[in-house]
Amino acid sequence: MLTETPTLAPDGLPYRLITLRNAQGVVVTLMDWGATLLSARIPLADGSIREALLGCASPEQYSQQAAYFGASIGRYANRIAKSRFTLDGKTYELTPSQGENQLHGGTEGFDKRRWAISNQNDTQVLFTLTSDDGDQGFPGTLNASALYRLTEDNRISIEYRATVDKACPVNMTNHVYFNLNGEQSDVRSHKLQLLADAYLPVDEMGIPHDGLKDVAGTSFDFRKPKAISADFLADGDQQKVKGYDHAFLLQAKGDASQVVAHLWSPDEKLQMKVYTSAPALQFYSGNFLDGTPSRGSEPYTAWQGLALESEFLPDSPNHPEWPQPDCVLLPGEEYVSLTEYQFIAD
Repeated sequence: MLTETPTLAPDGLPYRLITLRNAQGVVVTLMDWGATLLSARIPLADGSIREALLGCASPEQYSQQAAYFGASIGRYANRIAKSRFTLDGKTYELTPSQGENQLHGGTEGFDKRRWAISNQNDTQVLFTLTSDDGDQGFPGTLNASALYRLTEDNRISIEYRATVDKACPVNMTNHVYFNLNGEQSDVRSHKLQLLADAYLPVDEMGIPHDGLKDVAGTSFDFRKPKAISADFLADGDQQKVKGYDHAFLLQAKGDASQVVAHLWSPDEKLQMKVYTSAPALQFYSGNFLDGTPSRGSEPYTAWQGLALESEFLPDSPNHPEWPQPDCVLLPGEEYVSLTEYQFIAD
């Protein structure tokens, strides 16, 4: 179902909202501004409905928050140090968006654009976007698409594709936040499993500094399920950024048929499995959500939602030595990144 809002987006046109439904009663809502996931309402075994995603009360509030709720991120998700990279002997200066660094594609990233709705039906929608040569400092024209599907086994499937006419780093993701409690509450009470053997330490600005580190014997070891609160702020790597905000290099190595993460609500009435073709997941525990508009009367506070963003490791354009596929997309190639979030009600 497609509807338009009476309120207008920053470009002066209505927001266009899309509702997806499946036979299990799951209802997912999206909007064309930022190709954004707004809501996922999941029926529980007891017949109640639980909202699994963080979000704002109205579409226009999404332009008033800096948490990137549910938005499509590009051209390059996460951070690029000092807003520059060198490719084929040429240094590209990007638009900074977090101090001297570029975060999530620049000040006018893909989350702040109106995507075209190419087609849609009751269970899927295809968004498309063109990013011109020089956009936010990146080389070449990029054509992107975002395909959202709601499956009958309760997966939100997100497939990003892109082509370029000049070589360019490409790293797209969706910045959806989860709280499987269905209400504003501390997400650290959730249990999490992350099937990753290594994580990437960062400095206070989220920039990698020492290369990958083994999770064994650290607070970053989620290979066996544990409460997020169990080792929260237990070491300097977390304390620098007020909690978890780190990329984990996945054991699956891009095999999207394998579960890479598993999340449980505290009451265990709702759980979620994550699958992805991306090499890494950024686990962010919502450390800086204070004051972000919510659906309710009170804004969100820190640690009331978490993100599991599928992506290349941050600052990859400046670290070709890292053990993952090359993040540079070449003309004639196609970037494809598939991530699925599957909800299971008990």
